[in-house]
Amino acid sequence: MPTLENSFLKLENIKVIDSTIPYSEYTPIELSVTNTDLFKNDIKNPDIFEDYIEDLLQKNNAKIAYGGYNEVRNLYNQTHLFNDEQSDERNIHIGMDLWIKAGTPVLAALDGTVYGFDFNAGKGNYGPTIILKHTIENQCFYTLYGHLSVKSIEHIEIGTVFKKGQTLATLGDSSVNGGYSPHLHFQIIKNIEDNFSDYPGVCSKKNLVYYLENCPDPNLLLKI
Repeated sequence: MPTLENSFLKLENIKVIDSTIPYSEYTPIELSVTNTDLFKNDIKNPDIFEDYIEDLLQKNNAKIAYGGYNEVRNLYNQTHLFNDEQSDERNIHIGMDLWIKAGTPVLAALDGTVYGFDFNAGKGNYGPTIILKHTIENQCFYTLYGHLSVKSIEHIEIGTVFKKGQTLATLGDSSVNGGYSPHLHFQIIKNIEDNFSDYPGVCSKKNLVYYLENCPDPNLLLKI
């Protein structure tokens, strides 16, 4: 039986953000602890961070900044959601972020059905979130779309079918998306366990091996 990762390699032309934007207008962004540029900007302020993103896009003649899988970040030490006295610090990002303005269309990566959705409220959280369930070569898996607009989940229903490339949602702004500059958090999940409308998008070093196996690199699908 093929692995899920091998099944992804056979697929082509998958986008999860505005299909009119070619990959030639994507540019990588690094938000790791080694990026010294971040020390010069208050990235915890979504307006300042949005200006940082816009400057990066202009310098690279791009419309979308992407990256972040298996990236150690300082971005999460702003909230107790990722750091508390009872658990290890969670600061390793296990999805892909695609940074672009609020209101941008978000697309279903593949044919699937709505498995769960919710407004995951609170600073640092996903805000409005949708999870789709997919089957490929008899393998079941899930894709998570976080930091959406509120209207994205107002009329959606469990079991609704979305086709590959169909508009699923739009991006939210910092007032609803957990306090971040607008972006999509896109994540692949093999075993969702008892989660329904949420799943960790950041993990600790202690649990990294498990999460990297359970949440493959989204770029296996997107091929940016």
